[in-house]
Amino acid sequence: MSTTRFKKDKEIIADYESQVKDVWPRTSSIRRDPLYMVDLAGEGARRCDSSERTSEEIRAQLVEQQKCLDQQTEMRVQLLQDLQDFFRKKAEIEMEYSRNLEKLAERFMAKTRSTKDHQQYKKDQNLLSPVNCWYLLLNQVRRESKDHATLSDIYLNNVIMRFMQISEDSTRLLKKSKEIAFQLQEDLMKVLNELYTVMKTYHMYHSESISAESKLKEAEKQEEKQIGRGEPVFSIRMEDKYQRRSSVKKIEKMKEKRQAKYSENKLKSIKARNEYLLTLEASNSSVFKYYIHDLSDLIDCCDLGYHASLNRALRTYLSAEYNLETSRHEGLDIIENAVDSLDPRSDRQRFMEMYPTAFCPPAKFEFQPHMGDEVCQISVQPPVNGELILRFQQLQSRLATLKIENEEIKKTSEATLTTIQDMVTIEDYDVSECFHHSRSTESVKSTVSETYLSKPSIAKRRANQQETEQFYFMKFREFLEGSNLISKLQAKHDLLKRTLGEGHRADYMTTSPSRRGQSASGHSHGKSSVSMKAEETIVSL
Repeated sequence: MSTTRFKKDKEIIADYESQVKDVWPRTSSIRRDPLYMVDLAGEGARRCDSSERTSEEIRAQLVEQQKCLDQQTEMRVQLLQDLQDFFRKKAEIEMEYSRNLEKLAERFMAKTRSTKDHQQYKKDQNLLSPVNCWYLLLNQVRRESKDHATLSDIYLNNVIMRFMQISEDSTRLLKKSKEIAFQLQEDLMKVLNELYTVMKTYHMYHSESISAESKLKEAEKQEEKQIGRGEPVFSIRMEDKYQRRSSVKKIEKMKEKRQAKYSENKLKSIKARNEYLLTLEASNSSVFKYYIHDLSDLIDCCDLGYHASLNRALRTYLSAEYNLETSRHEGLDIIENAVDSLDPRSDRQRFMEMYPTAFCPPAKFEFQPHMGDEVCQISVQPPVNGELILRFQQLQSRLATLKIENEEIKKTSEATLTTIQDMVTIEDYDVSECFHHSRSTESVKSTVSETYLSKPSIAKRRANQQETEQFYFMKFREFLEGSNLISKLQAKHDLLKRTLGEGHRADYMTTSPSRRGQSASGHSHGKSSVSMKAEETIVSL
């Protein structure tokens, strides 16, 4: 919708409250049953209030989603902090052997017993995969029985630093993801506000159409009364004859004006209803896409590289532990299976299931009829059919261009994502060379100093990763914006396609018989133009 049209609708809504107070009394005085208009007015107000409440509920849900993402990242950072503390403490007490290891395990187990994750673990053991690894890791500590200097050095200079990097990455990715989420939520609320504005515009135009129709019928009744009071010409005085002619002309002129006003208001009502139906379809499509597709993608952005990096950090630990003592393989195999199960998709599903109220899609918007108008389909009869056909063709052309552009952006985004995944899934966690027993103490220290974080290429690789992430988020944002626009336009396009197809079939079935009937009946029937137009509208719909 253009800016001019949007401002016009805003002005219409601003006048709606004052106009509607005048419409109801005038219309109810014309119609014979005043309660009819009162009931319709109350129904229209209830429909508007229902749509407004739904929009407010969605807005509150969007705010809750942001809080859930923040909470998830805080829990993740806390988990990583716990892991860092754990390995730091483990490195310090590694030389004190099994007794101190048992104390360490008990310390962290006591800390986690009161958490929600621990209660879930005791209930069905259905946890997020990183949290599951954390629990298994604590269980493994109780099985540790001896230490080694190299293992302590690996803990301090490799594993802990990895967790620090993961924590920094999680915070950075959350910030970028929230920027995109905020933009998507703002766009979604704009769509809902537009829907509410269009609905109010349609309600107002339809009210004016009903009022104009009632006035026209009243004018027709006055004309019939004037004709019915006719007396023989010879019994009328000359002065009365001129007065009666003048009165008849005034009534006819008033009828013509009201007929024109009714036709104008009826056309406005039809156009407003068509726009409302199109906006309704686009709004439902936008809401569906956001809750079903965009939310999952945003959660994936928050998890970008997290599970893979955590996988590498824990595999570094596994490599050190396997080379330290083969007798510990049984317990370590259990942890390895959990590390292999680090899966962002399953964790994303578990995470969304943990907060069903925040991520559950709302109910689909339904057409809200106004004041007895039960027509819930787009009208294709003249004079709006030509406009709809032109709009359909414009949508086709626009969609074709957008799909080509968005497909190129998608390919670029997917290629960039593959590059990032290659960066974060590099297998650099094997430290078996640090445990060659033939080496002297000096050679061991030299090997440890050449570990993961000491290599000069790490800084360059980190810089490349962050630069690639920045490019990916830029393309991801462009893809989402393009796909959102395509989703809305496609929804309008499909609805127009179905409607125009049904409209052509309806014209073929109804137009020909009416023309044959017209040649036979001529103009002998006394139907008013209002009734004829009403019948044409019903046939076309």
